[in-house]
Amino acid sequence: MQTVISIQSHVAYGYVGNRAAVFPLQRLGLDATAVNTVQFSNHTGYGKWTGQVFTAEHIAEIVEGIAARGVLPAYDAVLSGYMGDVGLGRVIVETAARVKAANPKAVYCCDPVMGDVGRGFFVRPGLPEFIKEHAVPVADILTPNQFELEYLADRKVETLSDAMEATAALRARGTRLVLVTSLTRADADPDRIEMLADGAEGAWLVSTPRLPLDPAPNGSGDAVAALYLAHYLKTGSPAEALERAAAAIYAIFQETQRRGTRELQLIAAQDEFVNPSRTFSAERVR
Repeated sequence: MQTVISIQSHVAYGYVGNRAAVFPLQRLGLDATAVNTVQFSNHTGYGKWTGQVFTAEHIAEIVEGIAARGVLPAYDAVLSGYMGDVGLGRVIVETAARVKAANPKAVYCCDPVMGDVGRGFFVRPGLPEFIKEHAVPVADILTPNQFELEYLADRKVETLSDAMEATAALRARGTRLVLVTSLTRADADPDRIEMLADGAEGAWLVSTPRLPLDPAPNGSGDAVAALYLAHYLKTGSPAEALERAAAAIYAIFQETQRRGTRELQLIAAQDEFVNPSRTFSAERVR
């Protein structure tokens, strides 16, 4: 059984951060260790919430306690999402390095949560720069949305060529495989949304129908990163992982739309993670 340490936020109600990542990992047969960077009543998209952000020292203590069990060599991957601040970012990057030192085959999958189109940055000052300078060079898999891709690659993305240049720029700085989790471009059908995976083996694009979700559910990027990582660990194929992650998140969106809720319907759509009723083929673009 493959194992993952997932270090990101936690909410009591709803599905973002670890609540959006751990269950998909487990449903796909991976053993997930959750390290929560915050504990909130609900995600911040509601405008009001209670709870607290945990300190970097607290997270370091938790990681140290896990390491004391002698289990770091057993982990196949580290997955990180919302980091909170630069201090916590350092702990996460150092944890990924410790796991990879204990198991050289382990991978670090970084979801560089910073902001989104229309919202701009929603993290603390200094964190975007930290992610660009310290997480990008050491991430085996990086899963930015389009806004994050543009910031990290220092370029505007409006076409497929732009997106390919941006992912190539990140790979040149150290990241092995870049998954763009939501790509909207001028040279594509506006009624569809795409994901792009670009690595040393090639680049693939997958397209799914754009569903009218209003408001758009929070946590979709967290879920996609987990789904992609799980399928990548299971198959070793960037293209196959892309197809399977696309099918799963589309099914989640469909069920979320059907139920008329703003929370991702992970539980209701769980069988689709394993046996999707609708699949999407990845097109090789490099």
